[in-house]
Amino acid sequence: MSAPPLRLGVNIDHVATVRNARGGIHPDPVRAANMAVLAGADGITAHLREDRRHIRDADMRRLKQELFVPLNFEMAATSEMIGLATQLRPHAACLVPEKREERTTEGGLDIIGAHVHLRPAIKELRGEGIRVSLFVEPEIEVMDAACDLQAPVVELHTGTYCEAVVDGDQARIVYELERLRRAAEHGAKIGLEIHAGHGLALDSVRAVAAIPQIVELNIGHSLIGEAIFFGLDEAVRAMRAAMDEGRAQVPA
Repeated sequence: MSAPPLRLGVNIDHVATVRNARGGIHPDPVRAANMAVLAGADGITAHLREDRRHIRDADMRRLKQELFVPLNFEMAATSEMIGLATQLRPHAACLVPEKREERTTEGGLDIIGAHVHLRPAIKELRGEGIRVSLFVEPEIEVMDAACDLQAPVVELHTGTYCEAVVDGDQARIVYELERLRRAAEHGAKIGLEIHAGHGLALDSVRAVAAIPQIVELNIGHSLIGEAIFFGLDEAVRAMRAAMDEGRAQVPA
């Protein structure tokens, strides 16, 4: 039996980062989202942070109004963000950890330690018809905790694996890939939908795409970086091709 199709979600946060560096309206993250979709993205991801350092409320409203593919609203599990999500009603809400001082999301949610806080948030979002995913570390016990919280989807944090690729640390690459494989296999076995993301680039995506239980990858920063040199449409097409090459490694 072949692996299911692998979807690409493009994160457009850092188009907004460039815009906000100078102010004004250019470059427009919503225009970037539509361009990514035309180039092959299956969905769009945007993280509305507490400090609005990149994506803003108005961006989220326009994305919801204009996109004809699923919108994935990355957010902290705060009352403010839950309220905004229930008003906006995106296709999905991915709950992520968030600290004001971090440059980007660092590691997965502590869903074992924070289950009392997360359970009502997940219930409220699901009650509004929003698909909930949890951005988590690739560990067996974390998959079990996500299932207990009745979150239908997990997004496995690939950042540690990607750091190993950048460092050229082969032993660590093997170790981190095995963590991802074990977590994906166990999570799928207990009924979770498995996504993955964070730090993925052309040199690291193929091995993750080859994990058959993963059905969606969310990728942003490397695509926006490549877009500076080759254009966003070409960057998305190249990533899509690399993902397909990785998926082709899955035994039929």
